[in-house]
Amino acid sequence: MSLWILNGKVWNESSANLEGKHIQVVDGKISAIVDANETVNIEGAEVVDAQGKLVSPGFIDMHVHLRDPGFTHKEDIITGSRSAAKGGFTTIACMPNTRPVTDTAETVRYIIDKSEEAQLVKVLPYASITKNELGRELTDFASLKEAGAIGFTDDGVGVQNAQMMKDAMALAKSLDMPVIAHCEDDSLVVGAWASEGEFSRKHGLKGIPNESEAIHVGRDVLLAEATGVHYHVCHVSTEQSVRLIRLAKQVGIKVTAEVCPHHLILSDENIPGLDDANWKMNPPLRTPRDVAAVLEGLEDGTIDIIVTDHAPHSAEEKAKGVDLAPFGIVGLETAFPLLYTHFVETGRWTLGFLLKRMTQDPARVFRLEEGSLEVGKPADITIVDIENEQAVDPSTFLSKSNNTPFGGWKLKGWPVATIVNGNIVWTE
Repeated sequence: MSLWILNGKVWNESSANLEGKHIQVVDGKISAIVDANETVNIEGAEVVDAQGKLVSPGFIDMHVHLRDPGFTHKEDIITGSRSAAKGGFTTIACMPNTRPVTDTAETVRYIIDKSEEAQLVKVLPYASITKNELGRELTDFASLKEAGAIGFTDDGVGVQNAQMMKDAMALAKSLDMPVIAHCEDDSLVVGAWASEGEFSRKHGLKGIPNESEAIHVGRDVLLAEATGVHYHVCHVSTEQSVRLIRLAKQVGIKVTAEVCPHHLILSDENIPGLDDANWKMNPPLRTPRDVAAVLEGLEDGTIDIIVTDHAPHSAEEKAKGVDLAPFGIVGLETAFPLLYTHFVETGRWTLGFLLKRMTQDPARVFRLEEGSLEVGKPADITIVDIENEQAVDPSTFLSKSNNTPFGGWKLKGWPVATIVNGNIVWTE
C-alpha cells in the first residue's frame, strides 16, 4: 500500500523552522521525505493533502488508563484507542490497575489481542509489580515480559515496602525491564484529596503534603542505584521530587520521569471550590511554586517526557462530590492543544521542544522505534492544525468519559488526522 502526505509542514530542529515537505509511505513505513516544491508521482497512491498544516511524528503517551478489563463503563480498549487517535496519539501504554489486575500473562495477551483487533493505535501494556497490586508478593516478571508487557508498575498505589521494591528492581534489572513507580506514601495521604496548600487551608481541609510523593522518590532512587535498574517516576508534581530526580541524574543513577499537562498548567489555587470533582486528581494539583519547579524540571531535562495520565470516570462517579468521587481526569483529547496554547503560542517553548517531549523522548526512554519522521521508520504520523482555535467541548470526546476541568477553554493546535503504520485511523 502506498500513501502520500502532500504539502505538510515538518519541524526542522537544525533550522528551528517549519519546512514544506511531501512524505511517502509504503507498506507502513516512511519511504521518502522530499521538499514540497518537488514534483512527485502519486499515481495509484492514497493521497492526504495536509494543506500546510503541521505534520508531526505520532504522539506517544506512556501513561494512560483504559479501564479494560473490569471497568468498561468508564472506558475500554477500543474507546480509549479512539480517544487517543483523536488526540493525535499513535502509541499509548496502559496501566495495570484493572479488574482483574494485569498481573498474569493471560491478561497481558487479552490487552494486546483486543488492541490489535481494533486496528487503531498501538497499545503497550504494563504489568503489575505485585499480585493484585497488594504489595505482598511479586508477580511472575519473566512470563509477563514474554507475554508482551513493557515494564512493571503498581500504578494507582505506591509500593509501600522498601524490600519489596528493591526485590522488584533487582528482578526487573535481570530481565532488562524498567520499573515505573507511582510514588505515594499511604501513611501521609489518608483522608485527604487536595494538596497541602492555599486551597486546603482556605477550606479547612486536611492536605496531602508534598513529602507523600517525594519520600518514595528519594527511597526509590537509592534502590535504583543499588540495583542498576531503569527507574521511571510517574506523574511528578512536587518541587522536592524534581530536586531529588535532578540530583539522582547528576550522580549517574538511571532514572527518568514524566509530567502531566495539568501539573504544568494548573495549581491548587485554580480549583474553583468544593462542588466540582473534575478537579480531583492524583497526584493533586500542587502549589504555584511546585508548578514552577516541574516546569523548570521539564525544560532542563530533569523530567524527560509528557504523559496524560488519562483517567476516565463516569459522570455518576464524579457526581458523588469531592470526598467520594474517584481521583482522575481524562487527557488524551486535550493534551497537545493545552500545551501548544499555553507554552508555544506564548513563546515560552519552541514547537520543536513540545514535539520532542511528546515523540522522540518517550521513544528514547522506553526504547521504541517510533517517535520520529525518518525514512525506514514506522509511518506513525499526526497532522495538526496549529492555527485553528476552538473551545474544549467534553460532549464531543470519543472517550466514554468527559471528566475534565478544561471544558470551555479556548485552545489552538488541534489534531486533524492520525496515521498508524500508514493507515488513517482518525480524521477530523
